[in-house]
Amino acid sequence: MTPADYEYLRKLLKDQSGLDLSADKQYLIESRLLPLARKAGLAGIPDLVARMKGGSSSHIAQVVEAMTTNETFFFRDKVPFDHFRDTIMPEVLKARAARKSVRIWCAAGSTGQEPYSLSMCLKEMSAQLAGWRVEIVATDLSNEVLEKSKAGIYSQFEVQRGLPIQMLVKYFKQSGETWQVNPELRAMVQHRQLNLLHDFSQLGTFDVIFCRNVLIYFDQDTKINIFNRLARSVEGDGFLVLGAAETVVGLTDTFKPFPDKRGLYRPNSARAQAAPALTMPRVAAGR
Repeated sequence: MTPADYEYLRKLLKDQSGLDLSADKQYLIESRLLPLARKAGLAGIPDLVARMKGGSSSHIAQVVEAMTTNETFFFRDKVPFDHFRDTIMPEVLKARAARKSVRIWCAAGSTGQEPYSLSMCLKEMSAQLAGWRVEIVATDLSNEVLEKSKAGIYSQFEVQRGLPIQMLVKYFKQSGETWQVNPELRAMVQHRQLNLLHDFSQLGTFDVIFCRNVLIYFDQDTKINIFNRLARSVEGDGFLVLGAAETVVGLTDTFKPFPDKRGLYRPNSARAQAAPALTMPRVAAGR
């Protein structure tokens, strides 16, 4: 791969997905895109780039999906789910007692482990949520991972990563060497393809937004832009949950850290309304 090919791919990925690769990440592109090129019957990445420059939208879409599909597992990092059970939901139960509904958005739902982990948490408190309307919206840039999430089928390796055995037995059905999330849990999760660079106001407002381990790949201006728009999508007394390596501090004052709870934030309502609501420009290939 020539330096020119690498720069073309870097620019395309940033325009299409917000992924901001540094100049030393050529190995990452090679490891993800070489198998894609071979699968397409091409000799290597230069031929793949040539096809993309020739206007092949299918190759562009496949490259973006390959580069933005990130690893995930059940109850990843544990702490956010402890916050969800012990801090977020008790407050939501009190604040929404009159309307008896809760909306949760997983903004980088990937292959489904995060939204299904949340649905299991909610099922465990079903007595408190009796008569409530519970809605989980899982979005992702990649249609491929969303299809896997919809199916809710996981390998033995995938269910062994982070999922307590009692949860596996209670909420999954085994079929040969795979496990499927039970229909009741799958029905709790709605799936939509979404690029965070684009307008997401059509999703409405949420009580809780999980946006973990995705903004770390964006540059500072893009992060600020997304935080400002997330602030308009969360209820004034709602919650934002970020990944362990992510923070709003020093970027925007539309959110404030929740005391003594790492990765947990609440909106600064007045600041959120005043923040610019600019959306990123739409780009080619429907992304």
